[in-house]
Parts: sequence; structure tokens; C-alpha cells
Amino acid sequence: MNSAVVLPATTASGPVRVTSPAPRETWRQLADTDENAVVSQTPTWLDCICATGPFEDASRLYEFDGGRRLVVPLARRRGWPARLAGEDSWPLDWGIGGPLVPPGSPDETEARVVFDDLARRPTLRVAIRLGPGADPVWARAAPQSFHAEEHMTQVLNLDGGFGTVWDRRFHGRVRRAVRRAERSAIEVEVDRTGRLVPVFYHLYEQSMERWARQQHEPQALARWRQTRSFPRQWLEAVAERFGESCVIYVASCSGEPAAAIVVLRHGPHAKYWRGAMNRDLAHPVRANFLLHHLAVEDACEAGCTYYHLGDSRPGSSLAHFKEGFGAESYSTPTLLRERLPVSAANRGLREIVKRLIRFEDA
Repeated sequence: MNSAVVLPATTASGPVRVTSPAPRETWRQLADTDENAVVSQTPTWLDCICATGPFEDASRLYEFDGGRRLVVPLARRRGWPARLAGEDSWPLDWGIGGPLVPPGSPDETEARVVFDDLARRPTLRVAIRLGPGADPVWARAAPQSFHAEEHMTQVLNLDGGFGTVWDRRFHGRVRRAVRRAERSAIEVEVDRTGRLVPVFYHLYEQSMERWARQQHEPQALARWRQTRSFPRQWLEAVAERFGESCVIYVASCSGEPAAAIVVLRHGPHAKYWRGAMNRDLAHPVRANFLLHHLAVEDACEAGCTYYHLGDSRPGSSLAHFKEGFGAESYSTPTLLRERLPVSAANRGLREIVKRLIRFEDA
């Protein structure tokens, strides 16, 4: 059931009408016309979130005099009282959300109206994760009740086509790794039906074991934590709902799966969503380099202009890997308003757990 209100604070040009949840057709239109919109800002992404977790649609449509419309995607925990729930884009590990706007830069006055409305929400928390193409006006418009949690996302510009990307953006070490992979006995399958979901998740489970060893973490704890942050049903839901826009690449050595990646597409944006591997098989033949090379080439052929490689910690080995493909770093902050410092408490608890693990390992 959609509900509509007229905001008490309005622009100089007239009142602002807010409808929540946002009508799906309007949301889809904005997702299709906003050149910066990525797959995780679509209503189908929210459908996946609600189908696999205890969440419901809390998106908000803002209609301004003159016909301009903005949509802020949001999910809310289902069945919780408002003052105990959060409204997020997005919850948990679902990635980037953020406002959707019609063609042209958003108006700063309109952005302030949106944030003033979100600041008045009776919820425990409101969080908006901006994308790499978000106009700086959104960060400027956030009131003091919001604070920024910094994230870094890396994106490869595909302008000029694959030949340009290969010659001018891929670093020499990446081109050498790809050639090495091409000389190896690697077989690659490309799936647009969801058929290879079980293969991917089996590799993901092997990755969990490797991550546990690297973090000196008990296997059982690592498996619980990782399956909570990315359960198999998430991938199943995304593959089912996005169809051919969800592509799974699997590289095998001597018939055994070695590495796999999941790439999603929306408009001019291709997004590397998840990856997994059996390192003992994949690393010697540089299977991951080959898979990203093929995914970038496919994105170029599909007319995409950006290949999103996801979040990384500055200076990390993962960031270095992505930089090798020519990816540039962008700030993609979460703008967060909390009535209680829940996020800080969660971070502190995670740090205590990590210290306990290191202590037990010593």
C-alpha cells in the first residue's frame, strides 16, 4: 500500500509530495534514464533483498513542482517497530544504493529537501550509500545530523572499446598474466541462466576456508560469518530475477573448477559482484585475470562504458589487483543518521572478536 504526504518544508517553487513505497514504474523509469544508475539501484535488486531476508520496501518518491521526480531506494526490516528499525540503501552486504535522478544534475535545494525528510524519519537509523557517479551535491546537502562513513570503490572506464582498454588501461603485468592464462589448459564456461550457481558457491565455500586460514579464524566461525554475509540464496535470487543480465564465468583446470566471478549489467554499467576460487588451481594459471579480461571484453561488446570492480581497502592487495586493470578509485560514502551509535558498537564488537581470534592463535 502506497502512502503519500506533502512535506511541511517545501521548496520556493511549491510543495513537495512524497510517496512511499515509490511506485515501481516511476522507479524503473528513473533507473533507466539516470546515466549513473547501477544494477543495485534498481527495484529488482530490492526484490532480491526482500525475497532472501526479513526486509520490505521503504523507498521514497519525491515529486517537485514542475514535474521533477527523485527516488531514494530504501529497505526496512519487516515487522520491527520504527524506532528499532533502520531504513537503508542497502542493508547488510547488498552494496550501493543512493538517489536516482532524471537527466541533468540534481538541484541542491531538492537534495536538501530529501535529506531533511530523511532526518525526520522516526527510525533508529537512516543510511544512504552513494555510488561512484553520484553528484557531489548529495554529500554537501546532508545536514549535520548525518555523518559520512568512507568507502572506496574502483571502476574501470571502458571508453574507446576493448582495444583501447587492453592497450592503454590494462597494466603490463595484467596483460602478461592474461597471456599466461591463455597458454594454459583452462576451459571457461559462461552461464546466463543460473545453471552454474552451485559451481560458484562450491568455490565460494573453498574460499571461506582460505580466508579463515589467512585471518587465523576458526573454520566454523568463518563459515558462519561468510555464509551470513553472502548466503547461496542471494546468488540464486539474483540469477533468477536478472536473467541474462547476471553472468557467471567459471574457469576450470583439467575439468575441475578453479575460479569464478559473477558480473551483473544495467544500462552502461557492468558490475563485478562476487568472486571465488580454489587458489591452488587458479593462481598458477592466473585464472582470475583471464575471467576479468573476458568479462571486460564482453562488457565492451555489450556497449557498457564502465566496469565496476567493487569496494577495496586503500593500499590492499585487492586494490592493487584491480588497479592493474586500470580501475580508478572513487569515494562512495555512506551518509548515516543514527539515534543511537549502533554502527560504532557493531564495529567495536567485530574488532573485539578479531583480537580474541588473534589471541587464541598466538
